[in-house]
Amino acid sequence: MLGKKHKTGHSAQAESDFVPIVNRRDFLTLAAGGAASLASSPWMQAEGLFSSSTPGGNINLARVAVPSSPVATSENKISALNDDIDPENSADRSNGSYAIHPTPSGEGMTSWVQYSWSTPVPIDRVEIYWAVDPPRHNVAPGSASANGIGLPTSYRILYWNGQDFVPVENAQGLGRKADGFNVTSFAPIKTDKLRLDVQSENHLRVGILEWRVFSSGELPAIAPLVHAGIDRSVVTGGKTYLSANVAWLHEDPSNVIRWTKLSGPGKIRFANTSSPVTTATVSEPGDYLLGLTARANGRSANSTLHVHAEPAPPTQRLDVVYTRSYSVNSPFWSARSKALIVNWIPHCIAYCERTDIPAGKGDGGIDNFIEAGKANRGEAHGKHRGYVFSNAWVHQTVESMCIALMVDANGDPEILAAQTHMRNTLERWIPIILAAQMEDGYLQTAYILADRSDWPTRWSPEHRGNHEGYVAGYFIESAINHYTLTDGKDLRLYNAAKKLADCWVAHIGPGKQEWFDGHQEMEQALVRFGRFVNDQEGNRRGDAYIALAKFLLDSRRGGSEYDQSHLPPGQQYEAVGHAVRATYFYSGMADIAAETHDPDYQSAVLSLWDNMVNRKYYVTGGIGSGETSEGFGPNYSLRNNAYCESCSSCGLIFFQYKLNLAYHDAKFADLYEETMYNALLGGVALDGGSYTYTNPLVNTQRALWHVCPCCVANISRTLLMIPTWTYVKSPKGVYVNMFVGSRINVGQVAGTELEMVQATDYPWKGSIAITVNPKESKTFSVFVRIPKRKTSSLYNESPAISGMSSFSVNGKRVTPQIEKGYAIVTREWKAGDRIELELPMIPQRVTADSRIQADLGDVALRYGPLVYNVETADQPHIDQPLGEAPLEAEWRPDVLGGIMAIKGEWKDGSTMVAIPNYARMNRGGAPPPYPTPDGGVVDYAPGATTNKGAKTGSGSLTTATPPTPAIVASNAGAGNTTPTAAKTYGRKHRVDSKVWI
Repeated sequence: MLGKKHKTGHSAQAESDFVPIVNRRDFLTLAAGGAASLASSPWMQAEGLFSSSTPGGNINLARVAVPSSPVATSENKISALNDDIDPENSADRSNGSYAIHPTPSGEGMTSWVQYSWSTPVPIDRVEIYWAVDPPRHNVAPGSASANGIGLPTSYRILYWNGQDFVPVENAQGLGRKADGFNVTSFAPIKTDKLRLDVQSENHLRVGILEWRVFSSGELPAIAPLVHAGIDRSVVTGGKTYLSANVAWLHEDPSNVIRWTKLSGPGKIRFANTSSPVTTATVSEPGDYLLGLTARANGRSANSTLHVHAEPAPPTQRLDVVYTRSYSVNSPFWSARSKALIVNWIPHCIAYCERTDIPAGKGDGGIDNFIEAGKANRGEAHGKHRGYVFSNAWVHQTVESMCIALMVDANGDPEILAAQTHMRNTLERWIPIILAAQMEDGYLQTAYILADRSDWPTRWSPEHRGNHEGYVAGYFIESAINHYTLTDGKDLRLYNAAKKLADCWVAHIGPGKQEWFDGHQEMEQALVRFGRFVNDQEGNRRGDAYIALAKFLLDSRRGGSEYDQSHLPPGQQYEAVGHAVRATYFYSGMADIAAETHDPDYQSAVLSLWDNMVNRKYYVTGGIGSGETSEGFGPNYSLRNNAYCESCSSCGLIFFQYKLNLAYHDAKFADLYEETMYNALLGGVALDGGSYTYTNPLVNTQRALWHVCPCCVANISRTLLMIPTWTYVKSPKGVYVNMFVGSRINVGQVAGTELEMVQATDYPWKGSIAITVNPKESKTFSVFVRIPKRKTSSLYNESPAISGMSSFSVNGKRVTPQIEKGYAIVTREWKAGDRIELELPMIPQRVTADSRIQADLGDVALRYGPLVYNVETADQPHIDQPLGEAPLEAEWRPDVLGGIMAIKGEWKDGSTMVAIPNYARMNRGGAPPPYPTPDGGVVDYAPGATTNKGAKTGSGSLTTATPPTPAIVASNAGAGNTTPTAAKTYGRKHRVDSKVWI
């Protein structure tokens, strides 16, 4: 017995070097409305599941039941239903809760949750502990969801009679009280499925903390349910943390479990073969299958997990090419960068300077810094406006301006005028921002302007949701590009950023204060800044910032999957929770893995990457289905009404880029190119006048602003860092990761300054010319990425395309060595030497893995790095299958500023025209001021406090601690079971634009 909960019947002591979180999510594939047979599940094969009968009494049959529900919602823990832990009260969330999301029906708002057993069991009583949110007071504008959790208006208990779900007879109880178990008895039944059918009103969610099932009759002795854990990767020589779950109906000292190696090329050493929570190491690279067997009363059950082992990455990471002054001459990127510089960034400036934006509608810009400056000077001041993290879009806009000012205008009068406006804005804003910084370097206007009696101290756990590190990180990152803009001649922001980072180092760390922020960003910013300080000053001062980043990451534990604090970083193997927080977190982890060579971090990063890219990744390179709050859903649950927040695409680019630095492998650049062209680039309209917060694969909606405008300048700062994404370097040479017609100085390579010049019309054409211009002739290597269009195991392209059509150096055809996706040319390079290559560019049909139900029978179209979209602007009917006629690429200079369209035929023989996904929904008229509500309310700042510091959305909720999840579906990421129903994020129910056809 562990605490109030039976975990397993075995008494073996768990290892003390990691958190023993057992994961029972991924056990059995369930379909909405029923459970598959346990005996036939690939996740568990059981022998002799039932033996002689035993008395039922007070044995909770839910222990060995598999829960399911038709929907998965924000931070839902269906595993909480049968974890056998007594709640303290209805507001207790320390071990999770499950919120049943109501859907309209003929009987009002109704939904259900269900238990399934592998064989019929006798039942005559249930006990339900309802979850109820406490009253919410002083809610900050937009900071709490309107869809709270409350009691049902009514509910029924149904059971499966072999043909249908029918109500139990003579139900007595059906209570709806809070803060206690509600007992309902009924006429005895025998069934393998029991369902709670609940009703609510006004879109209120019905929450359950615990649902127990009992019988006074004779029970069969049920063999344990077993789940070995999540598939993962590990670096050879490093540990993988096994955290299995075994659920027993009867606890008995004779119950035993055992880990074994079933297959694999090398040896596996288990620290403890008879503990569900242990570690294992592998000796050789390759794929392994691990088995876990549980036995009770002569009955056994088995479960397996896959472990992929590979060598650790190279000891020395690749070096960053900082964005400095550069020019772009490619028609494609010239147009996209001009739209950002001339229209979009000035639009962001204007909104940041507005003081008339209504509360809760994306307010809070430079005015907060003005008021904070007054507070620092002891003057009368106003209150903080907008979200606690509203400083973010000001800092992002500063960074966007700095990068835009590094783009050569090439004499374009519109760009020159916009750049003049940006210079003037920076000179106006920088003193205001610096005046808002506290004397010791701390900077967040929400704290500075708060009443100290309500928000007394910085870095306090009760204010973890207030984004202190999130906004600080954006300020630090803006300082880097201000430094490179001025070539280190203007140190105002740089010195202020060091002062801020030093403030955090002085207060947080070993022997000081332990802390982690609810929204990650500070971690990757500190590593980025630490590297930059070391590169500029050469005094290793930046090491302290990198060390603090690792401390902040290591401190994440004791929380929830929503912000990835449910497990220590080195033990996380599945992408869960809020997608932006996740990718910023994983990006920081990849940084630390590269800096420290920590094998736990290296293994976790590989596992998270594999889970995301090969189970939860859209064909557009986007992530986040939105089935959890702005985040990841279950494995393979990739609905086309996706969330795919623009900021999550930025974060994914950061993450893939860091892995490219660590592994010197072009596949990560293939991926961030895919995300950039298809998921992020279309985030801003072609004219630069509006943007998308979410990027579904159906009916994207563009708007001028958003109630949570966190993405507005994140998009532009990311897209304009072309030098950084295009090149990386090492002592061996320079790596070409993207193909952009441009002139870029990459800094020192082989002891000389190196300029790289590209001439190309990519992505429209595959011809690329790269001129290598070292200041002095030197011998080094040029590594040219040879794209592989198949980036994820989720999708197959036909015809398959890889390699290059031709490759030459100074006009002579050569066959270069290919290593990790790079063509390598090593020679003495002199100014003017030229590499020319031709990449195959033809239309492709893309099909999805059969486990992605949303795309069964559909195809997507691709050309080079671009994924395509069909719109009713080009054809009246897009709700029909694609025909078998050959696809052709056709240049259309008159459409959407000039695009390569794909032409084919629909099934009915009519002409099909597809446009690049980035150009979608640009012909729908004037964008609205804000996206049209879709009926749902998103909590953009859960756990944040009001301007007075009062807790919002939580009241007296118990602080979350690591839960012990129950066994649920095999595809059930983030504590969910089955994929949710479709949700419309576009402004119309009619489909006017879509990727899959």
